[in-house]
Amino acid sequence: MPELPEVETTRRGIAPTLLGRRVVRLLVRDRRLRWPIAPDLEEMLQGKTVRGVERRAKYILIGFDHGTLILHLGMSGSLRILDAAVPPQVHDHWDIVLDGDRVLRYHDPRRFGSAHWTGADPHRHPLLKALAPEPLSDAFDAAYLHRATRKRSVAIKQFIMNSQLVVGVGNIYASEALFRAGIAPRRAARRLTRVEAQRLTTAIKEVLAEAIDIGGTTLRDYVNPEGVPGYFRQKLFVYEREGQPCRLCREPVKQFTQAQRSTYWCTNCQH
Repeated sequence: MPELPEVETTRRGIAPTLLGRRVVRLLVRDRRLRWPIAPDLEEMLQGKTVRGVERRAKYILIGFDHGTLILHLGMSGSLRILDAAVPPQVHDHWDIVLDGDRVLRYHDPRRFGSAHWTGADPHRHPLLKALAPEPLSDAFDAAYLHRATRKRSVAIKQFIMNSQLVVGVGNIYASEALFRAGIAPRRAARRLTRVEAQRLTTAIKEVLAEAIDIGGTTLRDYVNPEGVPGYFRQKLFVYEREGQPCRLCREPVKQFTQAQRSTYWCTNCQH
């Protein structure tokens, strides 16, 4: 599933082409995404000019004078900027056709993504209004994390993946941040000390920022808007490295299932 760095990489990739461009039309080939695409969405976008391209958590917000298109990439979705003459492939479900013969094309083999329209403040939309602070913002700091973990017995890895506490820290980056911070993923959140909270918030910010800088992580499906895979996988310390030597201590990396997700860690470096 595309996580925050992949979504931010996508936003940065499509924004320069979209900003200031007029939508000639929306061409929908298959409305059957996670939620069906609204039947009047074509009418809402036709002839309108893109004014902004933002990100909130794993959502991309394409702003117009009269409202906002809220996009989610789901488990396997991607957005590409292409020449209008490029023929669609299987699983290319919709195009936003722009002036200048360019298109924003949405590809999603599993069809778990979504596209929603709102004429109100997008941050008050039901999908966004309950979201927690962004991990790269000043609001997410050691004091916030330490305060939020008090009396919480849930494992720290599950805790930092809860979008009601901090958004966008998905499975890959949670494992990597905990490794950098030297914290075992099974540790109860309430046992986090103030010093460890500082280490962990710093590690989360560093891991996400580094992944964004080199285009995210490609494990299976993800490519950026230019069709290029993300290269952060080459820098992973523990994720999907079960049995391989830890890059720090050379002990084998371990794997176990936690809340139906694979967790990777070093029993020697993380406590």
